[in-house]
This record gives sequence, structure tokens and C-alpha cells, in this order.
Amino acid sequence: MVWSRLLSWGRLLGAGALILGAGALLAAGRLILAFAPKTYLRWRGWLFRRGSQKVLAVLGFDVRVSGPAPRSPYLLVTNHLSYMDVLVLASQLGCVFVAKAEIRGWPVLGPICRWFGTIFINRQERRDIPRVTAELEAALGRELGVVIFPEGTSSAGAGLLPFRSPLLAPAARLGIPVHYAALGYETVPGDPPAYLAVCWWGNTPFAPHVVNLVRLRRVTATIDFGEEPIVEPDRKFLAVRLREAVLEKFRPVTDEDPVPDA
Repeated sequence: MVWSRLLSWGRLLGAGALILGAGALLAAGRLILAFAPKTYLRWRGWLFRRGSQKVLAVLGFDVRVSGPAPRSPYLLVTNHLSYMDVLVLASQLGCVFVAKAEIRGWPVLGPICRWFGTIFINRQERRDIPRVTAELEAALGRELGVVIFPEGTSSAGAGLLPFRSPLLAPAARLGIPVHYAALGYETVPGDPPAYLAVCWWGNTPFAPHVVNLVRLRRVTATIDFGEEPIVEPDRKFLAVRLREAVLEKFRPVTDEDPVPDA
């Protein structure tokens, strides 16, 4: 018990120190590279990737990747299981995310998302969609990789929720190929199962969940990238095709609390 508490506090302090250091480096880089925006964006992506790798190592996460990762600029969709999805994907891609506006005020993850160019969306306000799609197109125009979680919320990982299509409108209208990937998590025997300890869903409070997560001895995170991107001129049909493609790669995190197939 004592060792578990020491490990938890050590991981939290280590991750916090890395995040603060990344923030300081980002601020310094913004000043130094103010007159070279493309260089700054490339450097910011590299810092996001390396910083995420370091934080995941401190937290005991091992990321395993299969399939070809997309190269910038790109649009990528994936299933959504946890707030850890951001760090897991960023550790391999150095991308920017489209995320719900509430994350902006979260501890730890909120500052990371703000610093590294996350596009925030108010999911309760449909009038916010045009602004977000415009920012998404601008990010692609700056040769960045953009990640969308089209389920709109995280789940326990028993299945996939329906994919929402509004944010796929630019890809459908402009004929942009959309890449896809499936995420998964697994804990070691003796630790709580991943669908409870890593996946964040339902009404589980954020802070207690983080505390339980950092107590895990080891977590294996998997990213299974699709082989070929999908092009489709109808955004709703594009959402359906992408969900079917992700479902082929998806390995359920749990058989409990099943999500009805849509």
C-alpha cells in the first residue's frame, strides 16, 4: 500500500514537471520562432510528440502501433476511450485535436491542449460547427495533422458509438482522404481492468479516475492504423464508411456494459 502511494505521487509529480517544462519550452519557442511560423509549428508538433512520449513513460504506458501512420497534412478519425487517447496519439503523430470545449478548463490535460493548438468545439451549440470546420480547414492548410473523435464522447470500449458527420463536411466537400485508426487499452493481471481504470466514461468523476489510473503498474495502449484512407463526397456516408473501417480494426476492451451496435 505504501509503495503504491509513493508510486502514484511520484508519477503525478514527474508528469507535472514534464508538462510544466514543455509549457516553458513552448513559450520560449514562440518568442524565438515568432517570424518563422512554419518552423514553429513543426517544432511544436515535435515537442508535443516527444513530451507525450515522456509523460506516458512516467505513467507506465507502453504504446504499440500497427499499420502505417499518416503523414502531415492529414485528417484522422478514431474511436474515443479516455482522456489518455490524446497523449497516446500525440506520442506517435504530433498532431492537433478537435475536442469538446469543456476540456479547456481541465487540470493537466486542459493546458496541454491549449498550448498545442487544440481546436475546441461547443458540442451543445450547432452554430459553433462552421467556426470549427473553418479552423480545421485552416489547420490542414498549414500542413498539420488533425485528429477527430467522431463518436463525440468516450466509452467503455465494448463497441463503437455512431460516428457524427458534421466535422467531416470539409473532407467530403473538398475530396480530402480521411485516415482512420482503432485505439485499445489493456492492463496487467492483478490490476483493475482497462475499461474501468483507463477508459473514462459515464458519470465517473475525473480526479478519482486519474488517481486510480496512476496506481496501475503497467498499461498497454494499441493504435491500429488503417492501410488506406477513405474518400467519399457525402459526409453522412463518409461517417458510416469510416465507422465500418474502424470497427474492422477495433478490439473490444470489455464485454461488459455493451454498447448497442448502430
